[in-house]
Amino acid sequence: MARTAGRLKRTLALGVGLALALTLLGGCQRQPEKHDKQVFAMDTVMTLTVYGDGLTQSAEEVLDELEYEVKWLEGFYSATDSQGDLYRLNAANGEKTEVKTPTASLLRDALKLCEMTGGNLDITTYPAVEAWGFISGDYRVPSDQELKELAGLIDYTQIQLGEDTESGRYVTLPAGMKAELGAVAKGKLADMLAALLAASDFHSALLDLGQSTIMAVGTKPDGSPWRVAVQDPAGEGYLGVIELTDLVVGTSGGYQRFFEQDGETYWHIIDPDTAAPARSGLTSVTVVGPSGLVCDGLSTALFVMGLEDGAQFWRDHPELEVEILFVTDDGTLYATPGMDEMFSLGQGYEDREVQVLS
Repeated sequence: MARTAGRLKRTLALGVGLALALTLLGGCQRQPEKHDKQVFAMDTVMTLTVYGDGLTQSAEEVLDELEYEVKWLEGFYSATDSQGDLYRLNAANGEKTEVKTPTASLLRDALKLCEMTGGNLDITTYPAVEAWGFISGDYRVPSDQELKELAGLIDYTQIQLGEDTESGRYVTLPAGMKAELGAVAKGKLADMLAALLAASDFHSALLDLGQSTIMAVGTKPDGSPWRVAVQDPAGEGYLGVIELTDLVVGTSGGYQRFFEQDGETYWHIIDPDTAAPARSGLTSVTVVGPSGLVCDGLSTALFVMGLEDGAQFWRDHPELEVEILFVTDDGTLYATPGMDEMFSLGQGYEDREVQVLS
């Protein structure tokens, strides 16, 4: 069924930037102070924001702890850092490689999600991502023959997690193949940062880990839900806002990283079957749920699947507790029922229609 903006619960005027409207407690009650820190990691600027002061830690101390966790994990997850586990695994030429426990844990979780999504998420697309120039910035369109050869190097089932060691686990990847964890790393990081905050005195926080992943911890200081904007993949504006509490937002869109050549747009989300940018009829997928890793990885997998298969995946996996917003090539919005309750169209998009999936 469909609903128009006239029947929405609310229409929101969005400002410039992330459009996170924060309404603090008024009256004579003391307003919790906002503390934030910016960190450059995983090739993006992250903004970590907490409110108030703890009983056992200051806001500065907890932000320093969060920053340390970000930098520590980045060292394991990076495929471009020569000291990182993924870099060493990719350069091992098929030899068994020891990776540390955080890397082994993320690989294990990512491979489970690859299997669940039928390979629509595949963490071995890295050679294709490199060939298209999305790592170096030297963009190019590979030939059909090269794409065929690249597609032959994409197969997550070839990653072997071997026996444990004292500090981690041995991993084997066939020569010529390369793994990369960008589709899940920030989601896993969001989960770990939220766990750190849960063990602290800070229960009102917003962790913006870059354009694609935002973790809302607790509520805003006044007890109302956090509000996170969803970008219009066809322009500079915002389609609307999602309200959430203790949930993660993961978004994948062709607008996030792309190049144009001969009138054609090529984006960084690779279809594992073709080693080329995914052409599924979608321009953006936003997933909301309790697990950052699941939301992050699923947004990529569902983008590759397309609307019909993506909606069926959602129906088949209620245990994941996710809600989804799909945006198609023609600008139509499709939302699962729970997402429909959380999402409101923004100013300038009042005439848009949201189709509610069942």
